[in-house]
Amino acid sequence: MDQTAQDGASVEETDRALRFVEARLAEHPEVKRWYTHLGHGTPFVYYNYFSQGRTANLGEVFVELRAFDPKRTPKLFEALRARFSDYAAARISLKQFQQGPPVDAPVAIRIVGPEIEGLRRIADQVEQVLKATPGTRDVNNPSRLLRTDLDLGIDTEKAGLLGVSALEVNRTVRLAVAGLAAGQFRASNGDEYDITLRLPMRERPSIEALDAIEVGTSNGRQIPLREISNPHFQTVTNSITRYNRERQVTVSANTRPDFNTARVTAEVVKHLGEIGLPPGYRFVIAGDAEAQQESFSGLLPAILVAVFGILAVLVLEFGSFRSTAIVAGVIPLGLTGALLALLATGYTLSFTSIIGMIALIGIEIKNSILLVDFTNQLRERGTPLDQAIQEAGEVRFLPILLTSATAIGGLTPLAVQGSALYSPLAIVIIGGLISSTLLARLVTPVMYKLLPPSVQSTEYDPRFALT
Repeated sequence: MDQTAQDGASVEETDRALRFVEARLAEHPEVKRWYTHLGHGTPFVYYNYFSQGRTANLGEVFVELRAFDPKRTPKLFEALRARFSDYAAARISLKQFQQGPPVDAPVAIRIVGPEIEGLRRIADQVEQVLKATPGTRDVNNPSRLLRTDLDLGIDTEKAGLLGVSALEVNRTVRLAVAGLAAGQFRASNGDEYDITLRLPMRERPSIEALDAIEVGTSNGRQIPLREISNPHFQTVTNSITRYNRERQVTVSANTRPDFNTARVTAEVVKHLGEIGLPPGYRFVIAGDAEAQQESFSGLLPAILVAVFGILAVLVLEFGSFRSTAIVAGVIPLGLTGALLALLATGYTLSFTSIIGMIALIGIEIKNSILLVDFTNQLRERGTPLDQAIQEAGEVRFLPILLTSATAIGGLTPLAVQGSALYSPLAIVIIGGLISSTLLARLVTPVMYKLLPPSVQSTEYDPRFALT
């Protein structure tokens, strides 16, 4: 759970927001315990979640529930989000740990361009598109809120005539107002404390405090800072981030529980075409879409190597392309069942589900080899084609059925546990085994009848009689 106060907020303001979050958590008995971190992000507690560093306006709460209920827990999350939205002094977002590559938000649009002001104007339009798209929530536009900075307004020409360098001015002002580290003090109990040297101030420094600052010149004299500066406040962008060495702003949003992230992203992309981009600016789709593209691009070579490797082994084993085609004919049957199983259970085509499809292909090929190889053996012994197909189907049906049933039974606990990482893998294999086991018993004999491979018949020998 992230809590971010306005940029420049003090630790006290961030602490008040965190106490508000803790009070809301204490109202729900489903919450077992929580750990609060003020001024920095949560330490490493999950493999794809990284700490956000140290800053005064940041706080995070790690919450542990007593149990996860598929029906009641999502309702608890929505109730907490509704309560957190009532707090106006900070942006409070609730995030649930998820499997997969680390992404800041599932839906994210990256605007890339040369000028900060142009990026801000386009980011405001993208923010409105995300808010108007059904299924989005917690829309975040980092460029919407500007930061107030103090510009010293140094007159460089006058400072140069007086022998004052810009580095000396910056160092003196920082020493006087913010302070500079002068060392560390170690107490008798072993604790160490930083020693900071700055002007004596009872309250927070104001712009009037600059009147008491003097800077040194090159000849050793001291002159008032006011003689070479005109301090004033100005609004600037919070931060400037880059994408491939180009300036960029990323507008992101989370998705609601009942919406598919891919469909929401597609809807957002469709409306982005209505935004007229000036020359030099472009959109880059980030979030889950970018993470999936990177994952699948690295997986495609592995899939091709696995498929062609299996086909090569089949050609070497049977010495016939027809037998290889008959054995490989079960692959579409299993993949069809795998996709239908994903559709029926509501899971998407993820990295783990594709891994499951690769494993499914291996299991299907093994079962198909049992049938085709035994049919070839019968024909080599002189059995007629139709009789060999029928006899092989009867003899090998039970071993293939038991093999598939054993695999399905072993994967069922993974499929029903509701894990975002392992359940899609198990569901893909189960659905593919069911469809291939049922359909292949019809399709494989028909393919063998239509494409009978050439075999060399041998004289019947009673020693090879079947029992």
